[in-house]
Amino acid sequence: MRGVLLFAAGLMVGAAVQVPLAQSSNVVMMNHVGINVPNIPEAITYYTQKMGYREAFRATNAQGQPTLVYLHVSRNTFLELGQANAERPAGFTHYGLHVEDIKQAVTMFRQKGVTVSDVNKSGNTAALLANITDPYMGRIELAELTPDSLHRKALDAWKP
Repeated sequence: MRGVLLFAAGLMVGAAVQVPLAQSSNVVMMNHVGINVPNIPEAITYYTQKMGYREAFRATNAQGQPTLVYLHVSRNTFLELGQANAERPAGFTHYGLHVEDIKQAVTMFRQKGVTVSDVNKSGNTAALLANITDPYMGRIELAELTPDSLHRKALDAWKP
């Protein structure tokens, strides 16, 4: 229940920031909310069977266990499940913003005094990512969804 409340809170925060950010940057929309869960397979079962979400894509470790799973909430919105552990406690981790040009977005946010990491390519998803350090809630992830990213492929493959 706590995870669902955090997810809903993340969506509300995203909706609140989406219009002002889109007007001043190349933010397209809020793309996902990330949570760490104690057991990814159990969480997948819950969110697919109880909530009706569909699995979009996943990353696995050398043993074939899922380490990251994206679930479609809608065509353009995902729930990101990560594996909780000693260094990554269960609960809300971040929300992600889809941007058209990540380098431009990083430059713009830095010019406004926001702490933003350098851009890197995700080894799991092939998206271009940067992280904003938000003094109020932790991390906001910026994601440019390149044609070869798993996000873009999931969006393109969406069927209602």
